[in-house]
Amino acid sequence: MDNFKNVDNKYRRFKAHVSIFGTTQFHLRNPYIMAWWSAAFPGFGHLLLSKYLRGLVLFIWEVVVNYNAKINLAMIHTFCGDIDLAKQTLDSRWLLMYIPVYLFGIWDSYRTAVDMNKVYLLAEQENAPFNSFSLGALEINYLDKRSPIMSVFWSIFMPGLGQLHIHRIIVAFFSITWTIVFLYFSHLLEAVQLLFYGKIQNATEILDKQWLLYMPSMWGFSIFDSYINTVENNKLFEKEQQDFLVKNYQNPGFKVKRGKVVS
Repeated sequence: MDNFKNVDNKYRRFKAHVSIFGTTQFHLRNPYIMAWWSAAFPGFGHLLLSKYLRGLVLFIWEVVVNYNAKINLAMIHTFCGDIDLAKQTLDSRWLLMYIPVYLFGIWDSYRTAVDMNKVYLLAEQENAPFNSFSLGALEINYLDKRSPIMSVFWSIFMPGLGQLHIHRIIVAFFSITWTIVFLYFSHLLEAVQLLFYGKIQNATEILDKQWLLYMPSMWGFSIFDSYINTVENNKLFEKEQQDFLVKNYQNPGFKVKRGKVVS
């Protein structure tokens, strides 16, 4: 149950849509930032653009092909200065398959961000109304203002919690699920427990570095995504309130005279 539906379809472009799964909206994004996130981890740039299916395909591709090509393990050896061991670790059958899709993810997230910015500017000019409240059997979602700091705070504790804070259900489920997978197979929590016991050598040995190297990107993405979307949702809330007040309470004859001082 939504508080607005476009029954006559007289508008060409909409700025946002509120559903029980989250708030999806157009807003200005830096194409270079989207490309950077795709370079950090294919799929993240598309998830930031709310292109969930495309982002999930690229993300799974990254996990499967990266793991079999042993790219993360080779990176660890490179960081340690053991270049020859890094070369021996890489599996060229998977590596050569990895490169084209990796480059595509960077290019496509940049191109999509540029196109979506153009759509946003056109939608802003049209200023079509959109729903701000959605009530369903499973969930309730509505526009309101929330603290970006709290989104970052919960994302630091566990990737995905910041998205739950702002009702970004799809990305929250995605982030929490894959964080569990990465933590489990990397044995990171076991290593942390061993560190508390002072067993540094055992903690280092138990870590699976191939899986561990996925975690910094996941944590960084979750923090960035929750913060940016909290800020943009707050802007959307303010814009919806502004349009509602102008439509229902402002005198139709009221005009803002720019450049003139009214005493």
